[in-house]
Amino acid sequence: MKALVLTGKEKMEIQNVATPEVKSNEVLVNTAYAGICGTDRALYAGLPGSANAVPPIILGHENSGIVAAIGSDVTNVKVGDRVTVDPNIYCGQCKYCRTDRPELCDNLSAVGVTRDGGLAESFTAPSSVVYPIPDSVSLKSAATTEPISCAVHGIKLLDLTPYQKALVIGDGFMGQLFVQLLQAQGVHQVDFAGISDEKLAFNKEHFGVTNTYNTTRESIPADYDVVIEAVGLPQTQEQAVEATRKGAQVLMFGVGKPDQTFSMNTYEVYQKQLKIQGAFINPYAFEDAIALLASGQLDVESLISHEVSLEQVEDVLTGKVAHVSKAVVKVSD
Repeated sequence: MKALVLTGKEKMEIQNVATPEVKSNEVLVNTAYAGICGTDRALYAGLPGSANAVPPIILGHENSGIVAAIGSDVTNVKVGDRVTVDPNIYCGQCKYCRTDRPELCDNLSAVGVTRDGGLAESFTAPSSVVYPIPDSVSLKSAATTEPISCAVHGIKLLDLTPYQKALVIGDGFMGQLFVQLLQAQGVHQVDFAGISDEKLAFNKEHFGVTNTYNTTRESIPADYDVVIEAVGLPQTQEQAVEATRKGAQVLMFGVGKPDQTFSMNTYEVYQKQLKIQGAFINPYAFEDAIALLASGQLDVESLISHEVSLEQVEDVLTGKVAHVSKAVVKVSD
């Protein structure tokens, strides 16, 4: 089968590889679409994602496709089903798994990170992480289930009520997802900060954002009950803390580099009684993500800016393809 293989740091090759064998508890999926995200850029550059990717490896952890074969013990899906796949596989045995915190699993493995993923014509996954999707959800939209589920996990970590004023910092794909998710949670005012006038205007027109701030020329008032940082840079992390009012919550969702730090006023954290929360991957969130897509509460296809082939993936990862908001790889029909 045809696959795009990460062969080393910043090196990818189209190769002909064997179709993977299906174990008794596994599902073979013929890939329809695979999403490209910031984690893939990090893995391509030799940095860790949710775990380390050791070449040679086939990336692709945001996937949708059709079930091509199932193992003898599989009962939750059948051949021909349209599915999406949660890439994260927990050991079930470590302290974190046994205390209901599987996202912190000491032995985490992941499709498209530690085992071959969806940037190939087919891939396998344990049946426990394979989810059927309803006919109302396109395979293209379904390829975004994983990033939606990560955002859903972040939302679940917050205490949200309708009276709050919320701010999302970061106008990439994840930031735009958070705008819609906060509104789906009933937050009465959602504001948006970023660097693209076009994206800011789009979210105001299509998703009901109240106020927007272009941070290249505008300051953000310290007036928010909830702030979600979806960039991962020190300057935006500092902006997130500074944008809070008393009693606020800050979700640090953006992924920084492993050695990255930012500074904040610790007296202000004390005096405002701030809650600063991290969010790592996506436990127990796939069913919610699929339901949000099926209900129409999330519009993801309008946020997908590029549909590319396997041969174009490296150009997306290196930035040769410009103005990418969200790219998905069409692997097969």
